[in-house]
Amino acid sequence: MKINKLILFLGLSLGILSSCSTDNDDERSPIVKGEEDPNLEIENYLYDAMSIFYVYEADVAELDENYFDSEADKDEWLASFDSPEDLFNEGLKVPAPKDRFSFILDDYTILENSQSGISTTTGMDYGLVAYGENGVFGYVRYVIPGSPADEAEVKRGMLFTEIDGEAMNRSNYQSLLARDGYEISLAEVNENVISETGETIALTREQITENPVFISKTMEVDGINVGYLMYNSFTADFDDELNAAFGDLKAEGVDELVLDLRYNGGGSVESAVDLSSMITGQFEGEIFSKQTWNDLLQSEFTQEELVDRFNDKIRTGELINSLNLNKVYVIGTGSTASASELVMNGLAPYINVIHVGSSTVGKFQAAAPLYDSPNFNKQNRNPNHKYVIQPLIYESKNANEDAYYEEGLIPDIEAEEDIVNLLPLGEASETLLAAALADITGNKMAIPAVSYDTRFTKIGESGESNVDYQRMYIDKIPEEVRKKAVELQK
Repeated sequence: MKINKLILFLGLSLGILSSCSTDNDDERSPIVKGEEDPNLEIENYLYDAMSIFYVYEADVAELDENYFDSEADKDEWLASFDSPEDLFNEGLKVPAPKDRFSFILDDYTILENSQSGISTTTGMDYGLVAYGENGVFGYVRYVIPGSPADEAEVKRGMLFTEIDGEAMNRSNYQSLLARDGYEISLAEVNENVISETGETIALTREQITENPVFISKTMEVDGINVGYLMYNSFTADFDDELNAAFGDLKAEGVDELVLDLRYNGGGSVESAVDLSSMITGQFEGEIFSKQTWNDLLQSEFTQEELVDRFNDKIRTGELINSLNLNKVYVIGTGSTASASELVMNGLAPYINVIHVGSSTVGKFQAAAPLYDSPNFNKQNRNPNHKYVIQPLIYESKNANEDAYYEEGLIPDIEAEEDIVNLLPLGEASETLLAAALADITGNKMAIPAVSYDTRFTKIGESGESNVDYQRMYIDKIPEEVRKKAVELQK
């Protein structure tokens, strides 16, 4: 597996981003002395949390403990922003590309539901492409079982161009697809012509809990027993289902494993470590990944607290079903991020990780939800509001000190889905799986040729407006660090 190292780029970015921060400060209008700030309580919580935990705290001058001459000066600066959201996004975090993933919400129940796999959705997972001067169409990637889309008989590979009779274009597609319910107009592509078929499907949104273990099966290919697992999110509440799937693969004596993370944007770090321990098993206790926090907190950890290790139990205490493999094929694409990349990078020092597909997102930082409470956890939250932030709190490397940074992980076997001719997931003929199977069987001539369709440009996908889109987070900040956080607030 090839790993990009962009340390020089990051160093240059640091200077650029710092200067941008200064420019933004110069444009702010000071508040009038004596004016009451109704959000001061929330703003101080945001400031304290970011000054203590934010991994890029040193890049934000105002977060330095000696920046303000007095508490009154700090409060005046906080009040110069129109809202807590503006303070967080414009004053407390560095801009993209260095930080693409820290966020703020005014209702923590949305975040908690998301991290439990609960969302309000039609159940249709889709990609979006632009074509021509302004056209946009969607293509169905998969459908959540039991969802409204499933009941409406939406299928993988369907194309749609209109929402409620209105053609999607680059200006309106996001607002059209954000509706609580809508009707899609199906379409087809014949040569260079995209046309409606006349068929429509009405969809509604419902609150759904999605099991991320989408497909788990075995197949015999040229006498080789191959396991295939499509896993769509690192959702902690489904660790037992993931472990059970590996139990089935183990019982069936798989010789090879294809782990399909093509649509997996990430999630829980602990689930990522457990998944990696399920694939292996022979490295229990060895270092899986290493953490680098900000200068303020790094010294507060023991060396043991700064690493994640392969283990033998999931968070429920159930023993992990391990396959003890020395090689794994991972399907990864431009939708594969964070915890998915952590698995690929964390396994690389120990076993042969063969990446099939295309370059991944490049999300190497972990985050954590921080609430307005004495030690920033859920307990004893401030009853006056429901704000929560999830900032980046550390950067991750593998046991060999390798990371992959913004350009993501580069494939060993390049392959691309044909979006206008999507084949059924989990079938041996499906393009990305076929590429992996061809390598497994040694028939590399059978690897599908990569043919990028220049008529279409990918511009989005379902879920990108979700709060945890392409995020990687830890469930629990070490207690000693939380204690330090309380001390620093006094």
